[in-house]
Amino acid sequence: MSIFVSEPGRPIGTRLPEVFRARRVGDVTELTEEHAINPSHSEATDAEFQQAANSGRHRALEEYGASAAGEPRTERAYLPVSMICSPTLYSVPASSSIADALSTMEEHGVHHLVITAEDNIAGLVGLRWLLDWLHRNRANALDQSLMHVELPAFLTASPETDAHQLARLMLAHQLNAALVVDPNGTPSGLVTSTDYLRLYASAGRHEGTV
Repeated sequence: MSIFVSEPGRPIGTRLPEVFRARRVGDVTELTEEHAINPSHSEATDAEFQQAANSGRHRALEEYGASAAGEPRTERAYLPVSMICSPTLYSVPASSSIADALSTMEEHGVHHLVITAEDNIAGLVGLRWLLDWLHRNRANALDQSLMHVELPAFLTASPETDAHQLARLMLAHQLNAALVVDPNGTPSGLVTSTDYLRLYASAGRHEGTV
């Protein structure tokens, strides 16, 4: 149920944390940002470790569902991020231009895009970051390929990650979105600050009705 941060970098290969590539790495804390991943220090995960980890995840979700069924979501001690994330994701290849990325966002009415490189997750960018980059790089900026741009850091979490913990980490790293990735390294959803606003706004409506 850990949360990981990928450092800023160009979209070459995969920028997913090694844990989503069947390897163990350290996770971020609420006060300290993650150290840069060292590719030379990555212990391969054996089958028994994976089986035990997955078993723990399923057991945690089952126990959570049984104990918290009657509690408001905002008051639950453990709220899986899979219960509030959006499964809808849009992506563009790293060869796309800044203009292509903005057009895709406008076409689908979204504020975040997954950047891919040879079918690997190479980054996550938001509309605010793209507009800020354009402001700082005015000359021919729209035609610039994402391949040659240093993309921002981004958070990744598992579907069973606690949503409350993820919210604290998003605030600590000043990021308004996090990518939800399944054990196979496949993106399965996106959590944004809007999802949290929707969650607590919904809780407020129920309290008002009562």
